[in-house]
Amino acid sequence: NDILIPKLQQVFTLQNWQAMLIQTAFFGAYFIVSFLYFVFSVTKGDPILKIGYKNGIIVGLAVTAVGCLLFLPAADSHSYGLFLGALFVLASGITVLQITANPYVSILGPPESSSSRMNMTQALNSFGTTIAPIIGGYLIFDQVSNDAATADSVKMPYVGLAITLIVIAVIIKLARLPRLTGESTTVVAGSGALQHRHLVLGIICIFMYVGGEVAVGSMLINYFKLPQIAGLDESEAKHFVV
Repeated sequence: NDILIPKLQQVFTLQNWQAMLIQTAFFGAYFIVSFLYFVFSVTKGDPILKIGYKNGIIVGLAVTAVGCLLFLPAADSHSYGLFLGALFVLASGITVLQITANPYVSILGPPESSSSRMNMTQALNSFGTTIAPIIGGYLIFDQVSNDAATADSVKMPYVGLAITLIVIAVIIKLARLPRLTGESTTVVAGSGALQHRHLVLGIICIFMYVGGEVAVGSMLINYFKLPQIAGLDESEAKHFVV
């Protein structure tokens, strides 16, 4: 997204607040999908426990791949609204993936080592966050004609992401992973966890931290482009987003 923002600003001549709708659409999906999932789980039962964690991961990957493929019609139709819709679908799939994969990792093994497994997965997540701006910037700003009038340069990266996600989904489908459902896990239904004050404060803390982190990262390329700061172009500035 940090690479996508300056590119779409070029294509659609967006002001900064309009460009930040990219992050609003992306992280808005996190909130909306998570909230709807919570309401459904409390009223109807947790759907992941009914279909299994493995199938939940596959659904998350598939929805994310669909969101990536929606970048094709968005670029062809030159529609900023469709780009935002594609990002919302993409982030919805990632939300489902995180809702499913994180608890699955924590219960795939002895309880005393669950934190170690979670730390390992988050380390890989952070590694991806570090290299993504470099790879994305290379594909969007270096390899394809950087014509400000079109968004064609975003097609290849997101189609590549879609193909990768589909391949991963197929691999997980064929893999012999333990099937854990509601019958084999202990789950307390309802909103009882929210009665713990430190949990609520932690949610607020993470919300504020991620908001600040995303806002700063989203504007870094534009910041480094300013002549009074560094005067870099996008292909150079992308290296400093990490």
